[in-house]
Amino acid sequence: MVFSLLKGQVFNIKAVIQRVKNANCVIDGIETASIENGFIILLGVHENDTEEDAKILARKTANLRIFEDEEGKMNKSILDMDYSALVISQFTLLADCKKGNRPSFIQAARPDKAIPLYELYMSELSANGIHKIGHGEFGADMKIGLVNDGPVTIVYDTNDWK
Repeated sequence: MVFSLLKGQVFNIKAVIQRVKNANCVIDGIETASIENGFIILLGVHENDTEEDAKILARKTANLRIFEDEEGKMNKSILDMDYSALVISQFTLLADCKKGNRPSFIQAARPDKAIPLYELYMSELSANGIHKIGHGEFGADMKIGLVNDGPVTIVYDTNDWK
């Protein structure tokens, strides 16, 4: 989704990260990926995104401290817990709903740009220490199941770090 928070400023959502007890992806009736504790990451690639954006987002994701420590405070990362991630491509995160009732996806990157950045993001998650990574299939009709833990949901926008 694209939100206009301040007049003239547009913020593009890049990733929705949910802390989960488990999550899975089913394509054509076949479970293609599943994880236990960790993150489900819905990733939308904007037409203006760069490789550097994917790298920053992966580093921030890996170090996001939203798991509870011994005192019950959200102070541990997915790395600290040795948990998994399930990454799902979702161009609909870039929906523009300003006019009418039918969303426009014109700001979502086309597959020739989006797929390499989606794959780079996953590679960078691994490079940043997340070694258990499942994923969906870019452009597929996926059925996603999850048990949200908390619920805890974080929204990242790489424009926030520029």
